[in-house]
Amino acid sequence: MNNKLYGNLIFELSHSGRRAYSLPENQFGHHTLPDFCKREKDAELPECDEMTVVRHYTNHSENNFGVDNGFYPLGSCTMKYNPVINEEVASMASFTDLHPHQPIETVQGALEVEYNIQRALASITGMADVTLNPYAGAHGELTGLMLIASYHQQRGDKKRTKVIVPDSAHGTNPASAAVCGLEIVEVKSTSDGLVDVNDLRPLLGDDIAGMMMTNPNTLGLFEKDIPEIAKLIHECGGLLYYDGANLNPLLGAARPGDMGFDVIHLNLHKTFSTPHGGGGPGAGPVGVCEKLIPFLPKPHVSKTKDGFVIEDSENTEEFSTANIRISGYLGNFLVILRAYTYILTLGKKHIKEVGPFATLSANYIKECLKDDYELPIDTLCKHEFVFDGLKDKSTGVTTMDVAKRLLDYGYHAPTIYFPLLFHEAMMIEPTETESKDTIDGFIEVMHIIAKEARENPELVKGAPYNTPIGRVDDVLAAKHPILTYRQLINDTEESV
Repeated sequence: MNNKLYGNLIFELSHSGRRAYSLPENQFGHHTLPDFCKREKDAELPECDEMTVVRHYTNHSENNFGVDNGFYPLGSCTMKYNPVINEEVASMASFTDLHPHQPIETVQGALEVEYNIQRALASITGMADVTLNPYAGAHGELTGLMLIASYHQQRGDKKRTKVIVPDSAHGTNPASAAVCGLEIVEVKSTSDGLVDVNDLRPLLGDDIAGMMMTNPNTLGLFEKDIPEIAKLIHECGGLLYYDGANLNPLLGAARPGDMGFDVIHLNLHKTFSTPHGGGGPGAGPVGVCEKLIPFLPKPHVSKTKDGFVIEDSENTEEFSTANIRISGYLGNFLVILRAYTYILTLGKKHIKEVGPFATLSANYIKECLKDDYELPIDTLCKHEFVFDGLKDKSTGVTTMDVAKRLLDYGYHAPTIYFPLLFHEAMMIEPTETESKDTIDGFIEVMHIIAKEARENPELVKGAPYNTPIGRVDDVLAAKHPILTYRQLINDTEESV
């Protein structure tokens, strides 16, 4: 490999006069741009030949890591393998060439997909109906909270402006509540990592709009007191919201609707194998119980004797002032299509195996590694669990060091320093899609790193060594990021 092409910026490979393209002859005549459209000086762009450009960006693309490259044990994120059949279906011209403004009679197939997955997700979660409109998990959270707020406002119960959030919650929970204009009230966890019901009771009152929960929670533990929690929230007039980020281990085992949840958002990129990361595209459908159906966002797909129709605010007789609009159309259709393909591929029989296998994988890793890594809550977990760094603290090797060293062995690091309940948190989620061979390889490397930490701690503290960029100063990078390339032009440093 040419290290110069691999390690340098494209600007550093630039040579005046080199070109990687040729434009066709002008067939449209000469047109003068008005001055306000022109730059004051020419853009300083790199000048490279085609081979240099192709090799440079191809080499850099190989630095990307994803579920197609290797094991990706990010806790709380469920980096599940995305089956190729999902991509094949989503790339069919019958779906990609559609336009949302086509006459409804020409898109009956697409509407049937949307209707069917609405019903499938409702059945899987135990909810009465589902909207597919939200574009991401956090967008779904916001939508769910807006539904809760609309429900209380429509009933004239405007005093309910507080939302209870556990101290172990995902960071998006309080953020979404704040964006929705609601006040956040924190409820503490017990030493077992579960919601403290005794701490919850004094928080309840006629000002509580609802409570947000993840079950299993962020520590990967099933909230066994959920029947009591649901009863308390409903008795005080509030609604119970389910953060669907951790739904994966419940498939085939339990349904949030049966636990007493009134609203749920789903991360299709976590539980239903659609692409994850890179800023999108995403999808965060929201399910609701029977009494909240009138508050679902429009548009919404329904089935009639004559076919599938799109309900919109203009053509519905329901309580229109409560209807919210959170996206232009019917969500990210091709992402939804991928999830629908996944559900159909597994079928009713095999989708029930997802949760048990995800739980088995997590407990297997936990039990194999707990002699080398500190397990603060030693109990049966669900899809994920949390270590509190290495068991031997005398080495001075931190969770960050372990994460960096994993890169040298070709593994993506798990989630680190989250949740905040533990100082050296290391959150691992293997999902159900990984083979035992892959999991055993990860376990072996984790044992090797623990041994290195005991015998040669400085080796681990200096990692990584086999990556294009070594250990960076995270604080300096955060406080003083270099966002532009600076080069000497006529002996003067200028930004490009």
